[in-house]
Amino acid sequence: MKPKKKVFITGASGGIGSSICDIFLSKGYELIITSSSSAKLQLLKEKYGNNNYYFDLDLSDSKSIIECMTKISYEHKDISVIINNAGITEDNLILRMKPEQWESVINTNLNSNYYIIKSLLPNMIANRYGKIIGISSVVATTGNPGQSNYVSSKSGLIGFYKSIAHEVAKRNINVNVISPGFIETKMTDSLNEKQKDDIMKKIPMQKLGKPIDVANLVYFLSTDQSSYITGQNLNVNGGMLMF
Repeated sequence: MKPKKKVFITGASGGIGSSICDIFLSKGYELIITSSSSAKLQLLKEKYGNNNYYFDLDLSDSKSIIECMTKISYEHKDISVIINNAGITEDNLILRMKPEQWESVINTNLNSNYYIIKSLLPNMIANRYGKIIGISSVVATTGNPGQSNYVSSKSGLIGFYKSIAHEVAKRNINVNVISPGFIETKMTDSLNEKQKDDIMKKIPMQKLGKPIDVANLVYFLSTDQSSYITGQNLNVNGGMLMF
């Protein structure tokens, strides 16, 4: 049985997250959105309306995740798509990186995926239908100085999703990862011209991607048109990394 058109999304307030929400809303899905910020959650409510669902969830705190996801999994047994998009950075060279910088990034970007998927997967198995999509990064493959914590979390995500894909492939559940390159967001807006020029030299297409470029692939992977694709890490990077 194919469940209702209901999608769970983390990181909905960011540039990529907003595009993901917009495209699913336009396709008639009900959104289940989380945020650790009550202010951001209120803005999301004002933007997407009362016909969707909003939950206060601190992705860096396992206790918060377990409590919130227990409630979501009970109240929304018909979630058909999981999109783990949220992520943070706490950049520093390894010799200067504080333990809390390492732990915060690993907990938010990687460990939260474990708790979320573990909570929602039983319902998908019972429904014999599901699409699980994680957002990694091009640096998960290339590495990046000053981001050993972020790179570790995003490369760990790829291995984690591939392993789950093996485990649930016979259950009609597809599990994939998307690795964006440089996408136009608030973060790239803050770069100076030299930094942008240095980035462009690495991108054969000579332009930054747009959030919708990622959102379009997320949506494709959530549909039955991608039913024979699982365990993949798909890159959206303008040719920055080809393999």
